Amino acid sequence: MDQEDRIALFLDYENLALGARDHRGGADFDFRPIADALAERGRVVVRRAYADWSYFDEDRRMLTRSHVELIEIPQRMGASRKNAADIKMAVDAIELAFERDYISTFVICSGDSDFTPLVHKLRELNKRVIGVGVEGSTSALLPPACDEFLYYDRLEGVDIPPTRSRRGRPTRQPGPDQRPPEPEQQREQEHEQEAEGRPAGEEPGRDVDALAVQVAQTVAGLQGSASGEVTASRLKRTLLRKDPTFSESDYGFRTFGELLRHLAEHNVIDLAEGPAKGDPEVSLPEHGDREVAFGLLRGVVGELGSAGNPVALSGLKNQLRRARPDFSEKKLGYRSFLQFCKAAATSGAVDLRWSPEADDYLLTAQG
Repeated sequence: MDQEDRIALFLDYENLALGARDHRGGADFDFRPIADALAERGRVVVRRAYADWSYFDEDRRMLTRSHVELIEIPQRMGASRKNAADIKMAVDAIELAFERDYISTFVICSGDSDFTPLVHKLRELNKRVIGVGVEGSTSALLPPACDEFLYYDRLEGVDIPPTRSRRGRPTRQPGPDQRPPEPEQQREQEHEQEAEGRPAGEEPGRDVDALAVQVAQTVAGLQGSASGEVTASRLKRTLLRKDPTFSESDYGFRTFGELLRHLAEHNVIDLAEGPAKGDPEVSLPEHGDREVAFGLLRGVVGELGSAGNPVALSGLKNQLRRARPDFSEKKLGYRSFLQFCKAAATSGAVDLRWSPEADDYLLTAQG
């Protein structure tokens, strides 16, 4: 029991209940899926829900059966019930963080961005913070602040409404102090959008191929940091730090280990026995695959640029895919096709230079 995480659960109940009602076709909020998800993460020792319970009479019975302490925030004339509940919840959480050292994890159930400062303060106090919110009513500011964020809509046991659409990530606009991308950076983005066959600003869907790219990039980054072997548990923590909403169940896998085995079968990663049972070591396939890919690039550039003429980077990835349909630089651990070409240039397979006249990178086969 001493190895278990102790969890304190705080529910901004009005935010959850109204969010579920408004964004899930009028469906009632059910606490049980949240309780089950937290039971997998540790031992919940505190459960508190904040609301004016005169508005949620039926819900009180459901929460009481789940041993949730109901904190009454009555509506008073001239007072803001919402602010009163938020302030009371934040004060109680901070008080508990100082008084109960054994509590290692705080769960903030709300999609309100007003709780972002509370999340930052709890993490500053060395507490792990998990957020829970209804997908359609969760502010974009809150999930990145947490160590992990669970969308209520995606939890096991939550019924899926007949019409369900996932909220896309907002497109980040440059601020007044941010400079527009340099021509080379802009060209790189255009190359990637062209190669992937999607317009600028459009997010790819959540599929296993996108996941394979994400995992390969993360493993490559961890290996490059030279800070020890990459285990499955370390990889999962890193993926959650990159995207607190990450969950292997979104891709159809029951466990993270099942996901890793699937990627290993498709030669995206290699698995080996790790330092602890059930925690394998994860690595990228041997560099031989990269040398083959570098050779493919050199051959295609040589064919396209007869008599030593340089070949533009634009459209080159499509030419590689015609020669080898399964080519993907991201499965080799590279974030972009340009990064792959730069690595090939470093190895001596090609020469790569930026041409202001062509407004593009030019490649020449070497050797």
